Amino acid sequence: MLLDAALPADLDDVPAIARDLEERGYAGVWTSETAHDPFLPLLLAGRATTRLQVGTAIAVAFARSPMTVATTAHDLQRHTHGRFVLGLGSQVRAHVERRFSMPWSAPVPRMREYVAALRAIWAAWQQGTRLRFQGEHYRHTLMTPVFTPRPHEWGGPPVHLAAVGPAMTRLAGEVADGLLAHSFTTARYLRERTLPALAEGLAAAGRTRDAVTVSLPGFVVTGATEPERAESAAATRATIAFYGSTPAYRPVLELHGWGALADELHALSVGRREDRWDAMRDLVDDDVLGAFAVVADPADVGREVRARFEGLVDRFSVYAAAPSRLDLWEPLAAALR
Repeated sequence: MLLDAALPADLDDVPAIARDLEERGYAGVWTSETAHDPFLPLLLAGRATTRLQVGTAIAVAFARSPMTVATTAHDLQRHTHGRFVLGLGSQVRAHVERRFSMPWSAPVPRMREYVAALRAIWAAWQQGTRLRFQGEHYRHTLMTPVFTPRPHEWGGPPVHLAAVGPAMTRLAGEVADGLLAHSFTTARYLRERTLPALAEGLAAAGRTRDAVTVSLPGFVVTGATEPERAESAAATRATIAFYGSTPAYRPVLELHGWGALADELHALSVGRREDRWDAMRDLVDDDVLGAFAVVADPADVGREVRARFEGLVDRFSVYAAAPSRLDLWEPLAAALR
């Protein structure tokens, strides 16, 4: 199991942190699309290192045309010398339509077409094939020399897809190079829902399990002192409550028999109580916390991560809900090196 890390959004800090992570033996770094662009930090991280893999986890696919994503990914693959991973997610309808002002349709068929469009574009640039991609949602049929980037030796980057539900997970098995599991998951959900759906997609495409890399940003509750650990637990409970209030993630709770908790969290999230976020956090008891998060002293985190996720995921990174020092994770890094 390889250990990855999340990159900060502050571009000034990226080169030094990326070099530090590489020296500590981390395998890769990921950016997310929240309040900042997910691609910009990766160029800085890639240029500051020689071994570290860099990737988006995730960039919102449906907020962008396949052509613009193909261009950015092609350039990042070149400037990182083949170390870039394009991680894509669909997001949810409200964000795609109301935040990005882009059209929404059934996400799985659209994502299938999106990945095919990317690969058709990269093939046109790398192998000189004629660009004639025509689908229901995307059509790319014009590529003149002035707009054609030069081919490079590293080719198109691997494409990883974020998935929670079975349909998108099956699609990842069919067409992607990797699966980005959501943090809001458990070992049981991975074992009983995610990996079987992935296997169905692999079988449909005639591929084997080693064709897809499974990555997980997992919740970890720890701390060097009792106050630090309490802060970490409270922040993680709040994050679990936030995700648990979203109907799309309800199946994870239902698998554990916590459907009533999903109802309570959702009702609070759409209500008008001023203290609703605190009330939601307090609904996440120790059993729920322990199912979603590795809870351990720093020295024991590596052993606990291995015990829980060995054989289920190929790459692991810490989803630290509360701010933490990089030194806190050194025992984990040592255990996974």
